[in-house]
Amino acid sequence: MKSLAASVFIFLLCFPARTQAVETDTSSVHPFNKAVLFSAILPGGGQVYNSIIKKKGFRHAIWKVPLIYAGLGATIYTLIENQNTQQSLRAEYTSRLDGIVSNPEWSSYDDQGVLYLYRQYLDQRDLSILAIGAVYLFQILDAGVESHFISFDVSEDLSLRVQPTILGRHTPGINISLNFK
Repeated sequence: MKSLAASVFIFLLCFPARTQAVETDTSSVHPFNKAVLFSAILPGGGQVYNSIIKKKGFRHAIWKVPLIYAGLGATIYTLIENQNTQQSLRAEYTSRLDGIVSNPEWSSYDDQGVLYLYRQYLDQRDLSILAIGAVYLFQILDAGVESHFISFDVSEDLSLRVQPTILGRHTPGINISLNFK
């Protein structure tokens, strides 16, 4: 049975699929791949590209660039601090194995306390690396999602009205009405 399934699979792979060519109008389509690529090469590049390409309306992607760099800067700073503290604790622990307390910052801790702090800062350093990757991937994802909304237009024909109301006799509620004109 397995050999029959494998034979059919190989037979189907020998015949390439044929599709009908479909022409699409690419003049109005914003290529999201370009925004993702710019954002992958230079953090915030996709957001700037989306703001430049947007023809009308509020160009709201530029304000995200300082937030992206603040997030990357904060996570990189945390990584450097955790790495330096971890290295200091490792040097202190190895010197304590020789019977010398070398750093007065860690003199109030015993050997097990220094080892525990070393492991803790090692874990925090690893989490800092993951945080840098998360901020980097999040800004790439944001550029891709926003590029899909470049041609999205909310016209004047759509309105949303929210107002307080009383349900029944004494129950407060919210009335939400969506109108299409």
